[in-house]
Amino acid sequence: MRLSLAKLLALSCLYEVSQGSPVPLGNEYQLQPYNIDLSSRVPRMLDLIKGTKLPAQPVYINTGTSAGISLSLLESFQTEWQTIFDWNREQEEMNKFNHYTAVIEGLKIHFIHERSEAEDAIPLLLVHGWPGSFLEFVPVINELTQNATTATGQNVSFHVVVASLPGFAFSSSPPVNWTVADTARVFNTLLTKVLHYDTYATFGTDWGAGIAYSLYSQFNNTVRALSLDFLPFQPYTPAQLAAENITLSPLEEFEQAEATEWENTGEGYFIEQTTKANTIGLALYDNPVGQLAWIGEKFVNWSDPNAGQSPSVLTHNEILRSVSLYYLSECFASSVVIYQQNANGFSTVYTKANNDAPLLFSAFKYNVGFWPPAVVAKTGNLVLYTNHESGGHFPGLDNPPALLEDLREIATYWSN
Repeated sequence: MRLSLAKLLALSCLYEVSQGSPVPLGNEYQLQPYNIDLSSRVPRMLDLIKGTKLPAQPVYINTGTSAGISLSLLESFQTEWQTIFDWNREQEEMNKFNHYTAVIEGLKIHFIHERSEAEDAIPLLLVHGWPGSFLEFVPVINELTQNATTATGQNVSFHVVVASLPGFAFSSSPPVNWTVADTARVFNTLLTKVLHYDTYATFGTDWGAGIAYSLYSQFNNTVRALSLDFLPFQPYTPAQLAAENITLSPLEEFEQAEATEWENTGEGYFIEQTTKANTIGLALYDNPVGQLAWIGEKFVNWSDPNAGQSPSVLTHNEILRSVSLYYLSECFASSVVIYQQNANGFSTVYTKANNDAPLLFSAFKYNVGFWPPAVVAKTGNLVLYTNHESGGHFPGLDNPPALLEDLREIATYWSN
């Protein structure tokens, strides 16, 4: 029997992702390569961007971004979107990675899978949050697959998996009452049953931190290292820190103040999406400039003030690429549902995971949440805590070299 070229290519791709064990075409998870092609939707997006009328004068004058995204900044983004941004170029860059989909528990899960050539490479699952996507990790994926060394000179490289959360990008929308623990279970199936990794490490940020922590807690035989820059627990207040005699360094005091300010003034979106996800989802569903205002403000306010300047790669183009992905993949409404479905996703009650595997934590100066080492240690086997003088809520974009360095330290503590 002669196979078509398409089937031969599919077989080749499936062999690559199965760690040496060919997966039959009729496999139960329907694993197959995926190509991003949203170009047909771009003309409508550009027409809507061009046709969106903004106020002639700002409602709030000289407030910067304290009242939300400013009119001048939104106008700048709108102009750049129409005149400079090129979706086809960005899509071509995205498709340079190996994209796949698999069907797990009835959900189509999209993911990138890039393998290292090293035989002892560590499988690593990277988990994004909102308003992120797999694009958050694009600056570090290829570097992670390359041979490098840890701070102690140990060789390290990774087989990298970046999965899109249910309801994000090209992954199916989740059913009612779907929790981060459910996503963790599906992702564990992806790593162990679809890709055939016996053990793996994981990193999570924002909602992805909750998913990664749930993986660490639920699947202690397969998740053998956890790295985070965020916790699925409410940060301590100054009073709580004082009650436990936790003293802070000057950098930590700055981070604590920033986190307290964000808690006081930056959580309006959180309340809206947790209580009325459908309203905001439908209001902005077919409104690219509206999505840009809603999402772009988070990228701007949650990041290092020097965004776009090395080591940050969080340029205007990067923000437009992320918002375009949300609009063109029609996932905005389904992405915000994670808030309503996980209203207590950031708990006030700290628990320690039943896992002796190492926990590594990366703090970034301008992140919106802050947890000092003594607090992080309450949640797992903390072996390394690193605090960075630059970077914010999107470390793969805000400070890729620091995230790379921290993730590579997993190898120092890795053991199957």
